[in-house]
Amino acid sequence: MTQGLINVAYIGATILFILALGGLSKQETSQRGNYYGITGMAIALLATIVGLVTANYALLIGALVIGGAVGVLLAKKVEMTQMPELVAILHSLVGMAAVLVGYANFLEHGTTLTGAEKTIHDVETYLGILIGAMTFSGSVIAYLKLSAKIGGKPLLLPARHWLNLGLLLIAIWQGYEFVVASANGGGLEPLIIMTVIALLFGIHMVMAIGGADMPVVVSMLNSYSGWAAAATGFMLSNDLLIVVGALVGSSGAILSYIMCRAMNRKFLNVIAGGFGTTSTSSASSGPAGSAEDIQSVDAEEVSNLLLGAKKVMIIPGYGMAVAQAQHTVFQITKTLREKGVDVRFGIHPVAGRMPGHMNVLLAEAKVPYDIVFEMDEINDDFPDVDVSVVIGANDIVNPAAQEVPDSPIAGMPVLEPWNGKKTIVLKRGMSTGYAGVDNPLFYKDNTRMLFGDANDSLSAVFQQVSA
Repeated sequence: MTQGLINVAYIGATILFILALGGLSKQETSQRGNYYGITGMAIALLATIVGLVTANYALLIGALVIGGAVGVLLAKKVEMTQMPELVAILHSLVGMAAVLVGYANFLEHGTTLTGAEKTIHDVETYLGILIGAMTFSGSVIAYLKLSAKIGGKPLLLPARHWLNLGLLLIAIWQGYEFVVASANGGGLEPLIIMTVIALLFGIHMVMAIGGADMPVVVSMLNSYSGWAAAATGFMLSNDLLIVVGALVGSSGAILSYIMCRAMNRKFLNVIAGGFGTTSTSSASSGPAGSAEDIQSVDAEEVSNLLLGAKKVMIIPGYGMAVAQAQHTVFQITKTLREKGVDVRFGIHPVAGRMPGHMNVLLAEAKVPYDIVFEMDEINDDFPDVDVSVVIGANDIVNPAAQEVPDSPIAGMPVLEPWNGKKTIVLKRGMSTGYAGVDNPLFYKDNTRMLFGDANDSLSAVFQQVSA
């Protein structure tokens, strides 16, 4: 394949990737966007393998088969509840790939670059490994947090910001040492030191971020993986890798910024590793109300409330994903709408464990897009809502964000079902949410608690409303 054909293929792949991002911006076009992305990646791989690879085909094909088989296995095996963890661990693989490619490129002794060109190439190599190592270790910690293998509470070391600053300064100095040493045929030692520092920084950065901010972490690590790929593209002089990495990096950064705004967090504070997070909070030290104030109901009472309502708002959370209750939710929604009840869904930007988690679940269950609304579109409508149904959500409907100044989620915009006539909360028990904050909503006069597995409870409700 000539270089001209390779360039044409890369341009076509780039256009498809841009169309993919555009398609993913709306639920109605998200499936089409995925197809664009898949097609673009297939074209990019084919053009690279046929046009640029000149040897070691057996090794390459073997790696492709193994990697493809693992990908297919994971895609079939992983539940929707595990998608955030899968995304996090895939980000770690991108970071590790950038590190390995960087070291392989540095250790290749056949390079003929000299002078300014070599300096620029060394800087590209250094940055690719730096960002890749930080992405790898940070993504592994994110995976461990999301999968509950380690706690979600932030690790707040004394003088942690000075520690981060010190690590940054050492990394910059080692970069200078690496460029100087590389010009004289060395540079491996400062590169290894920087890699260790980057790994430690990635661990500390994500460990210092609390559970409530994990959706931001996921999108932030997505951005880092993109920039690592872009740096690798510069290092390998591969234009497509540069463009794709920049697309992923910039879109991930924009998404992180949007998520921070939705949570009333400062973008720079979050990416600095929990900057501004307090080490203690009275909000998480005890229950937000008395057990005597809790009013529980059964499925029959819930169905009566729903059938007697004119307007119903359903607010899904991570508990719905855990219980795999989205299909039952759709059946209830369909039945109520057939009976003339106005049913809508309210989605918080950080509901679940990653951006868009709830939207994906509802789309999987065939919930119509036109009844799914974002928080800022429906929050003012709650006074007119007869019944709000909160399914496994906690932090995103927590009044403490508005009422408790020293709460870990203070200032975070939340959905406000307590302003409606009745709120039904489906939970297994009275445990706190991912942020570790008790919820005053559960103790309010117009709240009713339906305890148990969300899918079992909703199945019982469906039997009642469809009778």
